[in-house]
Amino acid sequence: MRLKIFSLLLLLLTVGCVTTPPPENIPRAALSFPSEALMTQRAVLTVRGRQFTLNGYVAKSEARGLRLVVTENFGDVLADVLVKPDGGVFVVQAKPPLRADWVDRYIAADLKCIFGNGMETNCPVKILSPTHSVIQRRWYKLDLQIVEIKPGAQPPGLFDEIP
Repeated sequence: MRLKIFSLLLLLLTVGCVTTPPPENIPRAALSFPSEALMTQRAVLTVRGRQFTLNGYVAKSEARGLRLVVTENFGDVLADVLVKPDGGVFVVQAKPPLRADWVDRYIAADLKCIFGNGMETNCPVKILSPTHSVIQRRWYKLDLQIVEIKPGAQPPGLFDEIP
């Protein structure tokens, strides 16, 4: 009897549960946002093992492009970047610890990757749900969640290059 119980226990431990693993990645089409919208987001940025929580919003306009404002937890603006419809990048503001060249190179690329409708070709995004994605680059990881989407036309002044 003991041998049967032991054998059954050993079998269960070696085989494990038979379940279907979760999908590794949801198709890129799952990241389809309205062409005109204001999206509030929260993110965790991991750089060399250190984590930083960020908040912000993305304004999206088919005619005017994308505008991203990244804030820290207390509301101070860390980065403000505008991506024109042709893919051109204009860094409106960058404050420490974010440098303007880093905002131009990486934050704008991630913005195009997630919200740019195919604007960015080097797009290492893993889509976990229609509002949750992760970008893993060589030395950082961005875990981004969209918490609110307000569809509709955005004010033209929101896409000005003047802060």
